[in-house]
Amino acid sequence: MRLAEPESPLLFDCVGAQLLGILHHGAADARRAVLVVVGGPQYRVGSHRQFVLLARRLAVVGIPTLRFDTRGMGDSDGETRTFEDISDDIAAAIERLFGAVPGLQQVVLWGLCDAATAVSFYAPQDPRVAGLVLLNPWVHTAAGEAHAYLRHYYPGRVLSRDFWCRLCSGKVDLRDALRGLRRFQESARTPDRRTEIAGAAAPLPERMLRSLRRFDGRVLLILSGKDLTAREFAGLLTTEPAWSNWCAGPAVERRDLPDADHTFASDLWRGQVEQWTLTWLRSW
Repeated sequence: MRLAEPESPLLFDCVGAQLLGILHHGAADARRAVLVVVGGPQYRVGSHRQFVLLARRLAVVGIPTLRFDTRGMGDSDGETRTFEDISDDIAAAIERLFGAVPGLQQVVLWGLCDAATAVSFYAPQDPRVAGLVLLNPWVHTAAGEAHAYLRHYYPGRVLSRDFWCRLCSGKVDLRDALRGLRRFQESARTPDRRTEIAGAAAPLPERMLRSLRRFDGRVLLILSGKDLTAREFAGLLTTEPAWSNWCAGPAVERRDLPDADHTFASDLWRGQVEQWTLTWLRSW
């Protein structure tokens, strides 16, 4: 395997804005590459330099990897957009990646949090996308958040010594805590009824599942155990039959990291994510 130069900057156009990416070249004759899509108020480096470290590890074994700033973030031009409006950015990055790596045939999209949701929306429309790596996908609704808090936050909170010490010392307002608990209970009992409003978009989880069902590639799903965003997504997999059926499909591989937080803040957790990603990429 012949490796190209380690990494280089790429500039490319997206609807009149200039975007900046860093290409980690990998093997000169590679047929598959990875595109790291950044979500939320972040840029191409990632929390704890996760995206840099991932890209370098993949490239050193021959897998070209591009990480880039979407419009309005980092060193890219344009207005900042939400995860539901970056399809043009993803398309532009894929086009530039294919132009920079001769012979490339497939791309895998890798995203954390709302970037995972963004790539799920994009993937079905581009036949070059062969796979998705989804970490702690964002599927937030008021009811989903409430279920996650009631199931994963409050039980541990009540059983913790710190909570009772703070309560006995007067540092916790019990009435305020109970009001918060009641709000979550009410939200959990109230379904999202936006679809009953004429012209309203369907709830985010419904739209994401619809898109994933249209995607005929492979999916690696990685969930943190100590993250409410991941717990909200995991709740869909256990309570919604349609989501359970999707996750049980032959194209979906799930991995759980029980002690990890949302951004995989330790070397151990980041290393495990890198290894799972690499092993999965090599398995097909």
